[in-house]
Amino acid sequence: MPQPFSAKDFLSSPPNDPIPAVCVVFGEETFFKRQVLRWLQGHLASQKEVDFSIERFSGTQADWRTVAGGLFTLAMFGPSRRLIVLEEADPFVSRYRTELEEYVDHPCASSVLVLEVKSWPSNTRLAKAVAKTGWTIDGSPLKASQIPHWLTQWARQTYHIRLDSDAAQLLLDWVGTELGLLDQELQKLALVVGPNGQVLPEQVEQYSGSWRTKTIWEVLDAALAGNLAEALTYLDRLLLAGETPVGLAAQISAALRRFAAATRKILDAEATGERLSLREALRQVGCPVYFLEKAEAQLRRLGRVRGVHLYPWLLETDLALKGGSALPPRLVLETLLMRLAAPPETRSLLPPLPRWFR
Repeated sequence: MPQPFSAKDFLSSPPNDPIPAVCVVFGEETFFKRQVLRWLQGHLASQKEVDFSIERFSGTQADWRTVAGGLFTLAMFGPSRRLIVLEEADPFVSRYRTELEEYVDHPCASSVLVLEVKSWPSNTRLAKAVAKTGWTIDGSPLKASQIPHWLTQWARQTYHIRLDSDAAQLLLDWVGTELGLLDQELQKLALVVGPNGQVLPEQVEQYSGSWRTKTIWEVLDAALAGNLAEALTYLDRLLLAGETPVGLAAQISAALRRFAAATRKILDAEATGERLSLREALRQVGCPVYFLEKAEAQLRRLGRVRGVHLYPWLLETDLALKGGSALPPRLVLETLLMRLAAPPETRSLLPPLPRWFR
């Protein structure tokens, strides 16, 4: 039985075969599924000497009689090819599985039926029937490690710009892993650099990300520079704007975990009689090249003692924000920032590490 197409591969290199009568697009990644549907619509609409129309149904509301009417009924002077899209079709598939199995065996030659679902077990009779004669396209999310490479490919293929690998990583750090938001940022950058232009980290810093994204970095930068008042001011703006403490803590933790991992690398090297520079430790834990100089200065000020404490602090913050403490969430975040911003001479005043962490 043919394997499903990966949506990522399907969009980068679509098959040359004619679109079959039945297509299934499944998975949790809404961006991929939307782009596949857009490609199917565009491909059918671009065919010469073919009149084309599209009709969408809700899989939670439509019944089989209505959908079948759309598939088989063509106006005398109407379009010669129809695309019927069933959105959120999981409940429809459950209700009308028998009818769909019969339709896959004897489809209407002038229509294309597209089922957009979240779940599509490959061991069902319907899935096996579609796999024989139709297309099954897997729109599952990418792993975080796959997104930078996908970004560079998508930027070149869709917007005809060259996205530097460091710029792709910075974009991911700032915007997150939601592909739809990343695509919007690529559109903005394409307007900035123009066709065949190259996007460097400098352009990402200047033009990408919302003010919220930039402000959370300013919170962290101010705290690591020892400027607690500035860090608390930025934090207050974000909370007043409706940002959740748990979400802010997650963004702060993503950067601090690199510092914690780099500190551990250095201590492990020293335990074996070797020496490892701050920059090399940061490079080994995945710190982007464009950020190395700044990160090295921040970690140097933080010091190894607080660097070792980062993992327990982050765990303590996470548990406290999720109900493990009676302190208000704002105070939990402020406590973490105070620890980061404290002057170097206070390192000796830090409490001992928890026994479980030693």
